Amino acid sequence: MNNSRHIIINVGRQLGSGGHDIGRMLALDFNATYYDREILNLAAKESGFAPEFFEQNDEKKGFLRSFLHLPYSNAGGGGTNFYQNKFSQESLFKFQSDAIRKAAQEGACVFVGRCADYVLRDFKNVVNIFITAPIDFRIGQVMDKEKTTKLKAQKLIELGESRRAAYYNYYTGKKWGHATSYDLCIDSSVLGLMETEKFIAQFIRKKFAL
Repeated sequence: MNNSRHIIINVGRQLGSGGHDIGRMLALDFNATYYDREILNLAAKESGFAPEFFEQNDEKKGFLRSFLHLPYSNAGGGGTNFYQNKFSQESLFKFQSDAIRKAAQEGACVFVGRCADYVLRDFKNVVNIFITAPIDFRIGQVMDKEKTTKLKAQKLIELGESRRAAYYNYYTGKKWGHATSYDLCIDSSVLGLMETEKFIAQFIRKKFAL
């Protein structure tokens, strides 16, 4: 079956739902480039600022955090400083959005998070997926991945999702995780991660008649 068509798959995910792993599997399935934290490095390269700026503020809403303690890259040239530019988190979001759009223009992509569904809303051949799972399943996943306790895993989920939702809602004007924002919402605990990916892949093939 031909999967070479230039399609763009945007994956939103609850923390611990396996969205990253499913995204990677989809990228392999559709011969697409996978972008998760990789998009931060692209944004840094395009903007000329150090990747740490984007890492520090990744999917967090609010003012730029601790920017005076992070290094400046001269990749962009000009000796610019933050006092002169009044560098803001909105600037980071714009750089990141520009990097997402540029990557999407170059070929088939899978983007995980970072409001890609909103950023690429005017692109063709786009499918927006949201991965969810019950809290106990997600706590177990985080405990296993982070080698931590149940209580710490739950706190990581609560804090991470609060930041993620605030970021998404702020920049998109939509509601993070709400079904109306996506083409397909699916509980990864029902079929397991591998079978969930197969289900999503079948959905995508039918949607685009691949």
